[in-house]
Amino acid sequence: MLLPSFPQHLNSQPCLLLDWEQVPYSQAWEIQQKLVQERRENPDLPDVLILLEHPPVYTLGQGAKLEFLKFDGETVPELHRVERGGEVTYHCPGQLVGYPILNLRRHQPDLHWYLRQLEEVLLRVLDVLGLKGARVPGMTGVWVDGRKVGAIGIKVSRWITMHGFALNVCPNLEGFGQIVPCGIPDKPVGSLEQFIPGIEVDHVRAIVVAEFAEVFGVEIVRSEVSESLLE
Repeated sequence: MLLPSFPQHLNSQPCLLLDWEQVPYSQAWEIQQKLVQERRENPDLPDVLILLEHPPVYTLGQGAKLEFLKFDGETVPELHRVERGGEVTYHCPGQLVGYPILNLRRHQPDLHWYLRQLEEVLLRVLDVLGLKGARVPGMTGVWVDGRKVGAIGIKVSRWITMHGFALNVCPNLEGFGQIVPCGIPDKPVGSLEQFIPGIEVDHVRAIVVAEFAEVFGVEIVRSEVSESLLE
């Protein structure tokens, strides 16, 4: 995939881009843990942005309540409890997932600042696409016309980040019907496709990368070891 010219920032730090298609959740989770551990041991290693899609999978944050699951008991979906914050969420093809592995000491060691920056990335992506995104006071994520299209859940340890954001581009939304997404019963989940018929994930990837570079003031560099991490 050809990427656009990214904004160049004076004295900006490099950020390696791992731009993948569909990767099983458990494999991506292990890769994140590996990258985080490497950066704990060597804080001078560059930041990383992973972009990918997942096969259908549900994940529970640290404090997620099982009452937000609505499975019928006949089928057992893939389900993981992970170290991020937040409640239960759903990943599937058509949803673009971003996992930034950042050393916040290079940026701003402030969790609230980081969450708002991730929201800002998604809001700018929506703006480029001609959609008016919004924050909801007291909640994390982004909404369009009252529908949550972008979810965020993070883990930060020694100021190294993992997990991240999920933007519903053109997913099958039926899977969200099996849960109370993010523990919010009164706000529906939506997708960009509902507002931009025919939109595809590949069209959104490059926009996400460009806006991420701008918001975090980094220089995006395609990683030379990207495919080897998947072996």
